[in-house]
Amino acid sequence: MAAELTAHQLISQHRPTLDQALEAIRTRAYWSPHPEHPKAYGENGSLDAAAGKAAFDALLGTRLDLDQPGTDDWTGGEVSPYGLELGVSYPHADIDVLLPAMKAGQRAWRDAGAETRAVVCLEILKRISDRTHEFAHAVMHTSGQAFMMAFQAGGPHAQDRGLEAVAYAYVEQVRTPDTAEWTKPQGKRDPLALSKQFTPVPRGIALVIGCNTFPTWNGYPGLFASLATGNAVLVKPHPRAVLPLALTVQVARQVLGEAGFDPNLVALATERAGEGIAKTLATRPEIKVIDYTGSTAFGDWLEANARQAQVYTEKAGVNTVLVQSAGDYKGMLSNLAFSLSLYSGQMCTTPQNLLIPRDGIRTDEGPKSFDEVVADLARSVDGLLGDDARANALLGAIVNPDVKARLDAAAGLGEVALASREISNPDFPDAVVRTPVIVKLDGAKPDDEAAYMSECFGPVSFAVAVDSAADAVALLRRTVREKGAMTVGAYTTDEEVEQEVREVCLEEAAQLSLNLTGGVYVNQTAAFSDFHGSGGNPAANAALCDGAFVANRFRVVEVRQEA
Repeated sequence: MAAELTAHQLISQHRPTLDQALEAIRTRAYWSPHPEHPKAYGENGSLDAAAGKAAFDALLGTRLDLDQPGTDDWTGGEVSPYGLELGVSYPHADIDVLLPAMKAGQRAWRDAGAETRAVVCLEILKRISDRTHEFAHAVMHTSGQAFMMAFQAGGPHAQDRGLEAVAYAYVEQVRTPDTAEWTKPQGKRDPLALSKQFTPVPRGIALVIGCNTFPTWNGYPGLFASLATGNAVLVKPHPRAVLPLALTVQVARQVLGEAGFDPNLVALATERAGEGIAKTLATRPEIKVIDYTGSTAFGDWLEANARQAQVYTEKAGVNTVLVQSAGDYKGMLSNLAFSLSLYSGQMCTTPQNLLIPRDGIRTDEGPKSFDEVVADLARSVDGLLGDDARANALLGAIVNPDVKARLDAAAGLGEVALASREISNPDFPDAVVRTPVIVKLDGAKPDDEAAYMSECFGPVSFAVAVDSAADAVALLRRTVREKGAMTVGAYTTDEEVEQEVREVCLEEAAQLSLNLTGGVYVNQTAAFSDFHGSGGNPAANAALCDGAFVANRFRVVEVRQEA
């Protein structure tokens, strides 16, 4: 096909952005090319708020035809957590037809080189960015995130993570030169001389298994890391969150075609109700890379059974905050209240267990007993969510019935310090909106341990009484080692305790946030600077994003000959 976008044009347009991304991952300083504020969109071809909403509305009840080979049926059925039936239908693929078609374009994509692949990926991200308002509604109505969170996390923050993956992929691929002249002296004899060529070679077809809660934020790193390293990418969305990733695939296919590459390098695999194609796809011999976000059970299954593939998983963990003392008690309470409430706790980084000495803590307001700390935190959450309009903007909607069932059951696990309450959403009467529950548990009781040592995904937190700071540190270590953690938080003014917590997190490979009292929260991470997960504890075997996340998606193949 004739290319409408030449490599030279794309390099000229996007190389400066790539260079800035490379500098950002080197310095870890704040940087983002994607505006967080909705009003920043509407110029230079991007959709403003009204146009984005109209574009989303125009998708409802339609067939999203991606012009993929092997389409044998159409599937759909997404219902928004806010009650809206999306009515969008998607192509269902005959995998035996689609996978060979995806492989056909890999040679040209491989031979294009790391820089060309990177700038094509950046063009895909730019076009997605231009449609951020449209994507925000798609994320909102598949994940249950409130609109502003869907806009930011599902839009610019997800795009940042995709760009970050491209930058790491580029660095790893150009670490080895394209060519080298090798000469070995042989004394009086003529030297040995070889010409060597080194080519980054993709593993094959990569599979992205999407999640319900953060379809773009969790999906983009693996998608763009694999594409930028030369692999074709098959995207298998969660059945309740197809639209954001289907739109992503649509944009990617358009850009690839315009740049002179085979659009089938990126394709969508949807499933009929109850079909469960993830296991079938994951064990196909053509699939060489897998990215997965979701339950521990299926993540463990993938790691054990998809033996032909390099598997990257983000699974479940028990995120823990140790509270030993506080230099800004009100700031601590405010920060924790927001962290527990954001998106109804439906984040893999939301704190679950709050470890607090049963004899209380020291604060800038004087000593506080265990009961006082828990009661004050409950009041802080109540105050944050007391206004229903503000509560709806923070909580979003409960994403599925399983989360609501866990929330309802949590009240029976111990003494309820903060009861969950229902909130109505006047714009979406069918949305299930619930405030968090906080339950008191005793760290010395075996019956309570079964609750706090298991992940309870959703707006559920346990205030766990421990005998001392030393016991809290020991329990933190055991939790991370046995169950994993995406995040750890600690509040302490004691240097010795701080050092002990640091040492636990270093030894058990857990990302630590200390004494957060302002506008940064333990459950938030910034692309180009923060690592999401570590890959070093049971919660995840990979980090977003580091060199290890991209380097094994390709291998370097050498061709040498006498000079």
